[in-house]
Parts: sequence; structure tokens; C-alpha cells
Amino acid sequence: MVETSYRAPKHFQGYPGVLHGGIVAALLDEIAGRSHMGHDPNDSRFMFTARLEVKYRQNVPVGKALRIIGKAGRSKSKSAKAWAGIYEAETDELLAEGNARLINVPEEQFDRARLDELGWKVYPE
Repeated sequence: MVETSYRAPKHFQGYPGVLHGGIVAALLDEIAGRSHMGHDPNDSRFMFTARLEVKYRQNVPVGKALRIIGKAGRSKSKSAKAWAGIYEAETDELLAEGNARLINVPEEQFDRARLDELGWKVYPE
């Protein structure tokens, strides 16, 4: 499981006070993928999203503390599943969730020796 906190800035709102649905989906997508990366920066599993199903349960507010969780699901050699959720930090209320199907990035498309240059960072526990 991976977890982070986030406070969405006002310029990401879709309408006043509410986080744009595309940003909500992007947050769920990112943390779902990170749930399968592992803890070793030298041996991380990099994946891209093949499918993402988002359930918008309530409006996700801008300017409020959010807790975002990603949980690794079933894993196969070339694919995996994951779940992600966005919670209001104060009330622990689930605001949005997503189920993702992830596919390994092919080794020939990804040079692990250039992670810093490519902008990738793995944060060990």
C-alpha cells in the first residue's frame, strides 16, 4: 500500500470549490501505478495503465487536505490490478475511487540507468 497527502490548488478546479474530474482521475491513476512499484529504487516495477474505472462518489474539494491511497491487487508477470481512493483527510470519507489494470512498461522502452534524467523518483519507505 502507498499513501500520500495532497491539497489541490484552486487553479485545478472544474467549477468553484471542486477539483476537476480529470485531475481526480489522474491522481487515482498515478497512485494505483505506484502501488506496484515496490520499495527498492533499483528494482522498481514500472507500469502504464491499460484501463481505469473511476467512481466519483462525491465532489473532491480544492484547498482541503486529502488522503490518497493506492493498494496493489493481483499481480501477474506482465500485468497487475490495483485500487486507489481519495479521502477527505478530516472525516476519512471516501470521495472517489478507481480500479486499474496495469501493464509492464517493456524493458526496451525504458532505460533504468536514466531514471533521474527522465524525472522518475521512487520514494522508499
